[in-house]
Amino acid sequence: MNLDLVTIGVIIANVLASLKGFEDYEFQSKYLFNVGAIKRGEHLRMLTSGFLHANPMHLFFNMLTLYFFAPIVVHQFGAVHFLLIYLGSLLLGNILSFYFHKDEYHYSALGASGAVSGVLYAAILLYPDMNLYLMFIPIPIKAYIFGIFYLVFSIYGMKKQLGNIGHDAHFGGAVAGFLLAILLRPSILYTDTLIVIFLLIPIIVLFVMNKTGKI
Repeated sequence: MNLDLVTIGVIIANVLASLKGFEDYEFQSKYLFNVGAIKRGEHLRMLTSGFLHANPMHLFFNMLTLYFFAPIVVHQFGAVHFLLIYLGSLLLGNILSFYFHKDEYHYSALGASGAVSGVLYAAILLYPDMNLYLMFIPIPIKAYIFGIFYLVFSIYGMKKQLGNIGHDAHFGGAVAGFLLAILLRPSILYTDTLIVIFLLIPIIVLFVMNKTGKI
């Protein structure tokens, strides 16, 4: 697969920042997502945390996903709009995470998962019928079906607080990718109306659950 310069640049930025963070805990602590620090005015953490990772495996899986799906988005939208989707998804993911953890001053997080989720969702909207092959599942899954289950699982993970995973950041990033892809290509609303509706349902469910105090 031929990678364009913007994808290579984003991957290099993630690798360099993460490697520095692996070796220098003070550096990582200074730039990761932390509710207390953000409330003290360190808003840059909302962006910088998205280029740090907890460990090499965390970094590898995020960059692997980006490797497969970023070229689709770049090819269809161009480098500038790809960066808009990537950074917009990163920020919305962290904003949603801040919203759900705003009273947990010690809550911290890091990783590009929100940004990568946004790129993944933009790719899904562009090619909803493409087949995805997931680890440990020997049969292909349609991209839009995977997208629906991804959001549903994220909601479940947020409600049950499953594992040491930022499900809210994943969800927020996916929503940003979904909305920005439609904004950049409104024809999706007409060519894939049912798929847009199906992907919108989990977003509405989360909104309702939040308003009714169930999450």
